[in-house]
Amino acid sequence: MTHDEMKTLHPRDVANKAPKENLAKSIAMALEIETDAVRLNTQTFNTNRYRAVAKLADYEELKTRARRIKEESIEQLPELIAMLTKSVEARGGHVYLAKTKEEAAAYILNVCTTHRAKLVVKAKSITSEEIGLNEVLEGGGIEVAETDLAEFILQISKEQPSHIVAPAIHRSRERITKLFKEHFTTAEPLATGEELTEFARLILRQKFLSADVGISGANLIAADRGTLLLVESEGNIRLTTQLPAVHCAIAGVEKIIRSKKDFGTFIELLGASGTGQPLTSYTNVLEPPIAVPILNLNGRSDTRREFHLVLVDNGRMTMRGDADLREALYCIRCSACMNVCANFQAVGGHAFGGECYTGGIGGAWTAGTSGSIENARFAELCTGCTRCVPNCPVRIDIPRLNAVLKSRLIELSGGPSLQKLFFGNFAAVGAAASVMPTIVNRLGTLSVAREIMERTIGFDKRRAMPEFAARTLVSQYKAYRSSAEGTTRASDIRGSTGVTRSEQSHLPAEAGRVVLFADVYTNYNNPDVGMATIRVFDRLGIQLTLSRVMAEGRDAQSQGLIAQAAKRARSTAAYLDGLISEGADIIVAEPSVLALFRHDYMSLIGNDERFERLKAHCFDPIEYLERAVASKTIDIVQAFHSDAGAKRRIFFHGHCQMKTIGAGQSAPAFFRAIGFDVTVSVVECCGMAGSFGYKKAYYDLSKNIGRDLAKQIRACDEAGAEADILASGTSCREQIGAEFKGRTVVSPIEYLFALMK
Repeated sequence: MTHDEMKTLHPRDVANKAPKENLAKSIAMALEIETDAVRLNTQTFNTNRYRAVAKLADYEELKTRARRIKEESIEQLPELIAMLTKSVEARGGHVYLAKTKEEAAAYILNVCTTHRAKLVVKAKSITSEEIGLNEVLEGGGIEVAETDLAEFILQISKEQPSHIVAPAIHRSRERITKLFKEHFTTAEPLATGEELTEFARLILRQKFLSADVGISGANLIAADRGTLLLVESEGNIRLTTQLPAVHCAIAGVEKIIRSKKDFGTFIELLGASGTGQPLTSYTNVLEPPIAVPILNLNGRSDTRREFHLVLVDNGRMTMRGDADLREALYCIRCSACMNVCANFQAVGGHAFGGECYTGGIGGAWTAGTSGSIENARFAELCTGCTRCVPNCPVRIDIPRLNAVLKSRLIELSGGPSLQKLFFGNFAAVGAAASVMPTIVNRLGTLSVAREIMERTIGFDKRRAMPEFAARTLVSQYKAYRSSAEGTTRASDIRGSTGVTRSEQSHLPAEAGRVVLFADVYTNYNNPDVGMATIRVFDRLGIQLTLSRVMAEGRDAQSQGLIAQAAKRARSTAAYLDGLISEGADIIVAEPSVLALFRHDYMSLIGNDERFERLKAHCFDPIEYLERAVASKTIDIVQAFHSDAGAKRRIFFHGHCQMKTIGAGQSAPAFFRAIGFDVTVSVVECCGMAGSFGYKKAYYDLSKNIGRDLAKQIRACDEAGAEADILASGTSCREQIGAEFKGRTVVSPIEYLFALMK
């Protein structure tokens, strides 16, 4: 797309992501126009979220409780719908269960026409967006006034939401000013946020006073009392639900929970998780029809209040019966997953979203409520980094949901593309390339070869090809153990688990107490990281041997090849479990593989007991050393010069998945303990995300995120002497290295080994 085409492209034009070209167009548009506003707002929300949840002493307990309530509610949903209907009708209200979005919109239109409504005021409701309510009402000759400021902006611009909580998050103040000036005749400067808000308030106040019907959504509904929970920041929901005599509430059936007493759990989580507030500014707990006087400020003569609750199915009950998509029904629409997602921070929901739902959780909702997996194609923007997992207040494994969607998209298209086969089988690619690595590496630099790769597998020719090592980790390990140094270092080590049968003669015979897992990335591309691990552990007197090289499933899962990933995972898990049963701990040098063992295997291997053993016995190298220091197994002071860190500064970028599994702070803590000045990246992800950053379709997005990280590194340098750059992950080092050519970027264990030389 040209610059001018991106400037004129309307978000609605590319809202439906079923056509593949729409995803590419929307990414280009968002990066050109929306990225600065989206990044500023989402990162602000996310920073505030970290502060807010840190103040919740029982945060993890609240999450567990919320998850349990939602699980029980979805399990008991038919019963709760009946209970809720009885509760509302007992107070004189009306309940309508709409099977489809068309039925839901038609019912509300009928309510409005029955009451001869000319003007409807409407509070923010993503469910009303889902059913296309505004278009239906306007088609019936009824004016609809969006009263949430962000929705008011979207109504004027005719754009779909870019965010669940802050729908107009993609618009800067300057763009909103321009929009208002184009749409309204005014002499006001509208140069500040306050002026814009005041201008909108004056317009909307007249709408409130003239409205015939008020329409709201609901954050939750308690079946026992028919109670609605609505949280807001502007107070417009109170006016919408209380000024007009007729109130219609629209909500998906998944919003129902059993008891009003459970609202407290979600009230604490919603504000903290969404915007980083201790509590949302306004919390409304209503049991309509509410018993307050009717003011009839619109000139009508209504004498009684009327309440209609429209419960929407529209695919939700089908999702409930789907073993995978059922998980999405636990969502409480807080937006934490969006705010923490590096890709969403860069492009927002107009690219990372569809016609209604956005972000990581939006894929499952789009697929479930639209009835089309293809509409959820934007799920491909989920890199599986898992940063959303610990941030979700109801513990939804969103990357798993998106892997399922990718898998179903593959099935729908008749099988995996050449690109997915290539990136999903890196173990085979690495094994083949390692036969003649010099030739393969040379070919990777030729323009004709790079052009062919871009056209066939979508490998962006602007990216440097990752080099394959001249000698694999296995080969170097054999030579090291056969050398005088390796033999001496191994004198107190009890043996090896073996690499392959042909290589066992080069290795000690017995199983070792600590085993380095020879993952495919370390074996074929980064043997220096593996050898640094072996040598550091040797020098510290910790028993360490090498495992077999195994395809553990990370590559396949990242491409949505779930069945293939599960098969590899079960084989690898059984092998590692055998080592653990012999008393071994497992060291994993590649963070994405460690996260696979400690997180993803929970769903991939189908064996909870085995997963828990792996989770308890697999470690990052620095994490393991940190534990050894804490338990006084090793004396770290003896291993380093006392002035090792006196004049050294480190910039450390933590791997996304290391943070998720609770190992993200091990390296910074370790280096601080030995005297280093450590600055830690606050960028959620470097943007490379394994194969994601190599793909032509996502190169610009990946680089955009990488530049955000580079700004932090430069700021760190400007604050003092140039820092040494450390990054745990292979792809992280690739991304940073591309931005800082000529600068060394190493893993923490390599850096530690250099200090010990």
